[in-house]
Amino acid sequence: MSRSTPSRSPVALSLPILLALTAATGCSSPAEPAPAPAPAASSTTPVRKATPTDAAWVQLMTPMNEKAVALLTLAADRATEPRVRAFATRLRGGQEAELGRLRPLLARMGLPDTDVHAGHAMPGMVTEQDLAAAKAAGGAAFDWLFLTRIRDHLRHSAQVSRSEITAGARADAKRLAAALVTAREAALAELEGLPGAGRALG
Repeated sequence: MSRSTPSRSPVALSLPILLALTAATGCSSPAEPAPAPAPAASSTTPVRKATPTDAAWVQLMTPMNEKAVALLTLAADRATEPRVRAFATRLRGGQEAELGRLRPLLARMGLPDTDVHAGHAMPGMVTEQDLAAAKAAGGAAFDWLFLTRIRDHLRHSAQVSRSEITAGARADAKRLAAALVTAREAALAELEGLPGAGRALG
């Protein structure tokens, strides 16, 4: 079914809006999964279910980080400015470490480690088209594309994570969301001081 492409404006997406958007665009619903069969007495502790808000957040943040890591990998090797390459390398390490916490959180919630937003241009998500454009770009054009796309990723993922902090229910998800917000605020502050950022970000 045809879908309109969401705007790449810097206006961030809140988690309640995300819940409505995923329903409207046909994304997998983040509703609570069906109960698993009752465990045997010798089984480990049962998986704690996710609330719709918690599930929406972790099912968005995981592919957002995965796509960002792909762009950061390109930038760490191909950005023109050494400071931009160094920034991309550090941020990639941080995003990979977050994935090391997001994926186990999915498992604890009983959710599949799959991209339920595949094929949808979610705000802040680095797309396959972005990656293709980055691979084709060079010099200052590559730096401009990288800076604008990673800025959007950081802004939107921070806003969605703030919504998880205020509207989520699971303590482990809220703790991780708070850590992600702190990391993104620091990254955005550093990003604004990078060479070329003034021209790219306006």
